Amino acid sequence: MANYNIDAKKETTYDAIVIGSGISGGWAAKELCEKGLKTLVLERGRIVEHVVDYPTMNLDPWDTELRGGLTPEQQQKHYKKMRSGWMGTDTEHFWADDQANPYTEEKPFLWLRAHQMGGRSILWGKQTYRWSDLDFEANAKDGHGVDWPIRYKDIEPWYTYVEKFAGISGEPLGLPQLPDSHFLPPMEMNCVEKHVKSRIEKEFSGRNMIIGRCAHLTVPHNGRGQCQNRNRCSRGCPYGAYFSSNAVTLPAAHATGNLTIRPYSIVQSVIYDDAKGKATGVRIIDSETNEDIEYSAKVIFCNASTLSSTQILLNSKSDRFENGLGNDSGELGHNLMDHTYRVGAVGTVDGFDDKYYKGRRPNGIYIPRYWNISEETKSDKFVRGFGYQGGAGRGGNAANSPEFGASFKDRMLKPGPWEFFITGFAECLPYHDNKVSLNTKVLDKWGQPTLSIDAEFKENEKAINKQIQEDAVEMLEKSGLKNIIGFDNEHSPGWGVHEMGTARMGRDPKTSVLNGFNQVHAAKNVFVTDGACMTSSSCVNPSLTYMAITARAADHAVSELKKRNI
Repeated sequence: MANYNIDAKKETTYDAIVIGSGISGGWAAKELCEKGLKTLVLERGRIVEHVVDYPTMNLDPWDTELRGGLTPEQQQKHYKKMRSGWMGTDTEHFWADDQANPYTEEKPFLWLRAHQMGGRSILWGKQTYRWSDLDFEANAKDGHGVDWPIRYKDIEPWYTYVEKFAGISGEPLGLPQLPDSHFLPPMEMNCVEKHVKSRIEKEFSGRNMIIGRCAHLTVPHNGRGQCQNRNRCSRGCPYGAYFSSNAVTLPAAHATGNLTIRPYSIVQSVIYDDAKGKATGVRIIDSETNEDIEYSAKVIFCNASTLSSTQILLNSKSDRFENGLGNDSGELGHNLMDHTYRVGAVGTVDGFDDKYYKGRRPNGIYIPRYWNISEETKSDKFVRGFGYQGGAGRGGNAANSPEFGASFKDRMLKPGPWEFFITGFAECLPYHDNKVSLNTKVLDKWGQPTLSIDAEFKENEKAINKQIQEDAVEMLEKSGLKNIIGFDNEHSPGWGVHEMGTARMGRDPKTSVLNGFNQVHAAKNVFVTDGACMTSSSCVNPSLTYMAITARAADHAVSELKKRNI
């Protein structure tokens, strides 16, 4: 795909350096390259070429040993991620090694990492929702955290910009708390989902159920093929039908001739020049040779993922920044957030026995937030709110059966009853004491300090989760479902895989790390546009906002470079 800088002696000076090649890093690379900057992308892991390096993209369960299960050796390699239950041999090669990359849990925290070109953009859930001013104004209105330095009007044109390029399918709804995107045609709900939708919207005023808004193409778009409804997305899509850096932004960056990628590059620190008052480059460790190498650039984008970017900044110490680059406020590493998850309800649906669905749609339904969006919906139990994701389907009906013989075999070929479930995603408040710090006592295999993570969900999140379960059960009951089970699979932060915060944007350098254009307050040529920049967490999936914020920051960076302001 790209020009690879494997031999560091070939070139060490660029116009821009991007740390990380995931969702935000890919966008930074694309935008900077298209604006004429010779750009070096530093990737911690290996090269993953689109299609070429998707070895399991077409395999069925019976094509793999252990039917997709992991060997004891693989389980030990991924001993932390095994808690999630999401990993098998179909995706194991895309996940980082927990043994080589340790971290310390002061309180339980599940940190899922993917060290390769494309990062977690190969593995993400692809739900894409705009934030509204309900989100950007929340901190200022209820006093939690600090005020965002931007509002919806600042980011709205950039949402449209990235949506038109990435391709987002969905349907408009006209809700102020969930602005509509620039949509490709929506996927279709199945018959039971349509039935439940009609009942919920009839029984509950102000509650809507829509098909999920997602980064899946429902029609060919920008040279990429449409979704084939295989639901094998996390293995890598050979059609390029969902958004990933590998299929979308990195090829666009490469097409400019301005992109260079250096794999196996562990960023040790950002180099800051006290005399010049700005960053001059990046120091890396070659993960294969252990060689220390320095690269120079006029502008640096940190997109290694929330916690990894924060780890780099904390480790970037100088006479000017004794506690980490840009940490004048002392807020670097603090205000860690994630969404609560795994709480809701499930039930069976009578009827529709003569109906089924075609394909394996890689998308579900969405019920947008309806609490605390107006005076009429204000709760006295909690602040902020939540939304639901879920869907309906039919499984088999012979599991755990003691039967045998011809009738048993015939029954195995018939689908089981319809089930419908919803699970809530709730906003987590930005608590100062939810934090990460450098652990100099536990080093990784390259001798670098690791992270200690000390975070938990608190009373507000627990109150929201209680409401999520109560509302879920009530909605399913009034929708006519049977055998309803409410659930709260209590979990620690990290399970939502939406870690955010720790280098937040803000108006005041005394209480934040970044300004309104994602620049480090005291080092204006360093930008942080991954999840670390987030000042609050909303209750919707954040990746679309990362894309828009990154495109906006890159535009500002090039404008400031041309003016010689950075």
